[in-house]
Amino acid sequence: MKNLKLYEADDKMIDLISDNYTMLQGLGAFGIRLGFGDKTVEEVCKEQGVDSYTFLAVVNFIINGYAPKDSDDRIDVETILGYLRASHRFFLDFQLPSIREKLKATLCQDDSMSTLILHLYDEYAHDIQKHMRYEEKTLFPYVEALLRGEQTSRYNVGIFSKNHSDTTGKFQELKSIIIKYLPQDNLSNNKLTDTLYDIYNNEEWLCNHSNVEECIFVPAIRLLEKKVKEEGISTRINDIIRSVERCETVSEREKDIIVCLVQGMSNKEIAEHLFISVNTVITHRRNIARKLQIHSVAGLTIYAIANNLIDKRCFDK
Repeated sequence: MKNLKLYEADDKMIDLISDNYTMLQGLGAFGIRLGFGDKTVEEVCKEQGVDSYTFLAVVNFIINGYAPKDSDDRIDVETILGYLRASHRFFLDFQLPSIREKLKATLCQDDSMSTLILHLYDEYAHDIQKHMRYEEKTLFPYVEALLRGEQTSRYNVGIFSKNHSDTTGKFQELKSIIIKYLPQDNLSNNKLTDTLYDIYNNEEWLCNHSNVEECIFVPAIRLLEKKVKEEGISTRINDIIRSVERCETVSEREKDIIVCLVQGMSNKEIAEHLFISVNTVITHRRNIARKLQIHSVAGLTIYAIANNLIDKRCFDK
């Protein structure tokens, strides 16, 4: 039975599970192994490499519906992504096949009603598989790219959220048909009741899974998108600044030419003084003008003094 309280990092993990045994599957999805003794949630998570804040956010949301604020930037996206991936694997590879086998074993093999019920189950299972595999092929790789600092203009979490279909009602019709219209003897009825329990629990699991995605994962991705976008803008600005700085950096040879110009030398005199061609002097002068946006000797003189290329006292009277 669930104990409706907010669990904290210093609560014992065993107490959390004892109060809410349905969270056992959640432990596995987070990659938390059993055998943790009387250690606290914080201690267990730290030892097993799980972000405790994100773990508790999911736990408290599933147990009593307490969702973190959309602006909560403490949710670790990588942790919750791993949790969702593992949950998919549990559901697709174990839960769905297990329920089908129990349902098949319960139903009469030669009965047309039983065949239709299995067919109905397979249709619903296929819809859920399609939903989860879309996330695995589209949403999850997108989030992984964001974690690497990569952006794309073709997709965002808003597109996912807008088309995030509700899978929680997939088994409602199946449950109703079984309960209302499938007569069984006592032994089969016991087996069927056990299977129905699994279907009901499965439906609750799907509801929790969908709500965690919508109320915790999606807001965390939006914050990550914003962060990556801001970092991208900052990076581009820094690139521009560095580019401008590179463009304005005057080479050592260009500094020599500036000194010569300030001293009143002609292009020919500069060429002879520096042992270069006149054409090379002209090219350097053009580059100096472009970089510094200075075209006069007076301007170059000021630049030379300001950058300690020449001694100001040489111009003092």
